[in-house]
Amino acid sequence: MITEEKLQRIEEQIIEEKKAVDFDTREFTVEFLVGKYLKDLETDENDIFVPDYQRDFVWDEIRQSKLIESITLGLPIPIVFMAEDSNGRLEIVDGSQRIRTLAAFLEDDLTLKALDRLTELNELKYSDLPKSRQKKINNTPIRMIVLSEAATEEVRNDLFERINRGSDLLRNMEKRKGIYQGPFNGFIYNNCAKNDLLKKLAPLSKSVKNRQEHEELILRFFLLIDDYPRFKTHSRGIGVVLDEYMDKKNNSFDANEQKIKSAQYERMIKFVNDAFVNGFAKRADQGVSRIFVEALSAGVHFALEENPNISRDKIDPGVWLKDKDFKLLISGKHRTHTPEKIRQRIDYVKDKLINR
Repeated sequence: MITEEKLQRIEEQIIEEKKAVDFDTREFTVEFLVGKYLKDLETDENDIFVPDYQRDFVWDEIRQSKLIESITLGLPIPIVFMAEDSNGRLEIVDGSQRIRTLAAFLEDDLTLKALDRLTELNELKYSDLPKSRQKKINNTPIRMIVLSEAATEEVRNDLFERINRGSDLLRNMEKRKGIYQGPFNGFIYNNCAKNDLLKKLAPLSKSVKNRQEHEELILRFFLLIDDYPRFKTHSRGIGVVLDEYMDKKNNSFDANEQKIKSAQYERMIKFVNDAFVNGFAKRADQGVSRIFVEALSAGVHFALEENPNISRDKIDPGVWLKDKDFKLLISGKHRTHTPEKIRQRIDYVKDKLINR
């Protein structure tokens, strides 16, 4: 039987912990939310922003279309979670796929398809709709819970972990380890991921630690260098392409290929350690972005293939990020993994290294 003293301690602990959770509920219209996301996106100064660890855009067009259909029908939309930083910007903790889908639609970059209720909207874009319907969509309120700057770092990290625990984006490599077992899988986990330089060069945000993120980055590196310059695409996103690649490699991977891939990986990671001031990160003391790591790792590989003796003088990629074209290529706006965008990101890094 629980004692009165125990019950009192329980209540005191609940009250104390609730004090640390400082948040408020807000509602923004679709038009306002998208505007705050898109404005100054190219300089990474947008008021509502996607953190680096979520820069992958993984929803396919059918799932995006379903969201637009739900909004048009007035169906409830899941609450968006955000966290306010010290500069007053709002970091999207959960809801980045939804917000980017809305942005894609309002920018006429999404054609609706596979709608089973509003079938008359199939194959239409935002600009095809009557002005009255556009306004109704723009004025739809989206409910948000915003964790304030006053919330402790511990509370923020706990929120990130609780929400992202169920995110497909963060579980892909964990699932692959169990589903696609084989020699290539083992090579990534037992050889490449054990390299001490990787932890130093690719610091992870608290939201993806213990989620096998380093192994995901390694898999992406090998996929990109193997498929360059004709990258595959899939309507269900980059995750499916990675699944298929892992499965194929497990069936063909042998000692000779392991030797080749090990040398490629070691050469690339050593160059990054020697030449890049912040390793794979954009800035010091910042977790890495998948898209940025892809560009750097594959770009370095192909630069070294062309000229193994390129300069190893220190490079600050922050200078590259001042180039608006490159910034947009790694911004994670939407359609992050079209073949053309992947190739352009890699070629940008390769050319910068070759032409130093």
